[in-house]
Amino acid sequence: MRLIRQKKVGKKYKRYYAKVIDILTFRRTKMTKQAKTLTTQELRRVLDYISTRKHAARNRAMLLTMFYGGLRVGETASLRFEDVLDSDGKVRKEIRLDADQTKGRQGRVVYVCDKLSKELERYIAQVPSKEPSAKLFYTQKRETDGFSANTLTQLWHYLFRNAGIEGASSHSPRRTFITNLAAKGVGVRVLMNLAGHKHIGTTQAYIDVNDEMLRKAVELI
Repeated sequence: MRLIRQKKVGKKYKRYYAKVIDILTFRRTKMTKQAKTLTTQELRRVLDYISTRKHAARNRAMLLTMFYGGLRVGETASLRFEDVLDSDGKVRKEIRLDADQTKGRQGRVVYVCDKLSKELERYIAQVPSKEPSAKLFYTQKRETDGFSANTLTQLWHYLFRNAGIEGASSHSPRRTFITNLAAKGVGVRVLMNLAGHKHIGTTQAYIDVNDEMLRKAVELI
């Protein structure tokens, strides 16, 4: 009410309101640029689309590595067989990324759940060459050379678009990973470590509050 009364005083308050509207518009625009989180139905739609295209096994494995492991697109592109497989050729329970593979040049550990382990096993069984230093996810140009963060980002742009998932990007699987765990009650400090973030505020910004989370919250009363 105070602001409403001030608006009637003079032109300077109109200019003030104009600035406030500009700030709110900027914030709203910035928020809408965040990659959308994927619903279960949308994830299935993307996987169904991938299954009809070339390199289906590779693309499925890449998507679920990001979805189940919370990896960034650059981290996914950087993976090599020796990062994922132990000396016995088994999928590791923990993938250790060094500073060169992560954002901010700070090494971190990716914990491999059973679902991700099975997906990686299925994919690796279909790959003819498993040179330890070779990229895990090949490109059609040369099997030993994988994607860069940029080329993998472009791939996801087209795959999501062609699957009809509006607003999704290469960041969507990772954001969905964090949001889904938050919805299941995982604490923000645990999420921060799983995501490889340095600050809790960064992790909190990833969490997309939805109707289901709000309904579960009020049931706790």
